[in-house]
Amino acid sequence: MKYPILLHKSEYGYSASAPSLPGCHSQGKNEREAIVNIKDAIRVYLAIERQELGATKWREVEVAFA
Repeated sequence: MKYPILLHKSEYGYSASAPSLPGCHSQGKNEREAIVNIKDAIRVYLAIERQELGATKWREVEVAFA
C-alpha cells in the first residue's frame, strides 16, 4: 500500500509525517533516513491499529469528484 508523506527540512535534519495517518511522524538526519524512519513508523502505526480494531475489516474506496 502507498501512503503520501510530507518531508520538511529544518536546521536539525528532516521531519516526516503521513497525513492520512494522524499522529504518524518521524525524523532523520537526512531525507533518506527520514524516509526509512517514516516507513517504519507507518508499519508500527498500522500494526497497532489492526491490533486495537480486532475483527474490524479494512477496505478501500475510491471517490470520484464531479
